[in-house]
Amino acid sequence: MTFAFARPLRVDHPPDRRARLYRFGALVGAGFRRWSTYRQAALAGLFTNTVFGVMIYSLMRALTEDGRRPGGYDAAQLATYVWVGQGILSVVHAWTWNELADRVRSGDVTADLLRPIDPFEAFLAADLGRAAYAVLARMLVPVLAGALMFTMYIPQRPYTIPLFVLSLILGTVLSFTLRYLVNLGAFWLLDARGLGAVWLLASGVFAGTFFPLRFLPDWAQVVLWFGTPFPGLFQIPLDVVVERPGPAQQIGSVVLQLVWVAILVPLVLRVQRAATDKLVIQGG
Repeated sequence: MTFAFARPLRVDHPPDRRARLYRFGALVGAGFRRWSTYRQAALAGLFTNTVFGVMIYSLMRALTEDGRRPGGYDAAQLATYVWVGQGILSVVHAWTWNELADRVRSGDVTADLLRPIDPFEAFLAADLGRAAYAVLARMLVPVLAGALMFTMYIPQRPYTIPLFVLSLILGTVLSFTLRYLVNLGAFWLLDARGLGAVWLLASGVFAGTFFPLRFLPDWAQVVLWFGTPFPGLFQIPLDVVVERPGPAQQIGSVVLQLVWVAILVPLVLRVQRAATDKLVIQGG
């Protein structure tokens, strides 16, 4: 049976910045604790990331023989790109995420709309908690493993590491915002798995997870960088840490991530409002 509501279920709550920040922080902590229970999955992921890191870098290193610099990277920069990349895969988490879509199909999303925090904020907070745990459980070990086995590039500019941390946070927010937008399609389609498959392919190819985007022709790089948010998920944080662009480009690429966040977050909130204006619950 299918039920349709012409109006969204909204409850007005008095604005309280402290309470809002407290709720957001509590949800970040809850997300961290939730993912910290999956210890066996974390260990399996570490093993997989390390094995794939060796395989991918072995292929990449062959491109740098005879002094060649594919995409402008030397051998040490490619090593850092690969191993830090294996580490941040689980942090950015540019994979399929169906939690919101599943709650739309079951009707549980109505409870989310009645809570004193916007669903987007609640899910984002939980995802940031997941990312924080992934930094500790899934990022540090592959980077250390790569450093022990291969010669990696050490950043030379004093601001690179803080800039990389900021870029990684922005990449995680971008990734979640796009995944949330895909899940919002369930309000109209009820089954968003098709959109999820398109997202999985697009994020893999256009974000730089399969290969550095700087291997592409210059015109393709310009289209991807300025026409899509995908490089901000993976390519830009890695370029920042290997200092592949000059200082101005390095900072400018992080500014570009900020611009995409400023564009996509209001877009998601607008689509969410449109979705809840005609809420469809399948079940019963």
